[in-house]
Amino acid sequence: MQLAQVVGTVVSTRKEDALIGQKLLILEVLNPRSNSASGEMLVAIDILGAGIGETVLIARGGAARINLPAATPVDARVIGIVDTMDVR
Repeated sequence: MQLAQVVGTVVSTRKEDALIGQKLLILEVLNPRSNSASGEMLVAIDILGAGIGETVLIARGGAARINLPAATPVDARVIGIVDTMDVR
């Protein structure tokens, strides 16, 4: 899992059938110690309804495809919306 901030959305009129109806977000990965942007950007599917500016938890790779149809071409997925963080 990684932390990321939602910085935008993707609109695609044509896409793989397995992605039809999926919301796509542009995320910037965060450094968990400093909560600062790492500069790494990625696109992830989101079934939770995260919005721009929110901090989210993401799963990547095989973990992003759990509970999705086998042929879904996904390598990043929002799995949680962060309410608070406490780093010590």
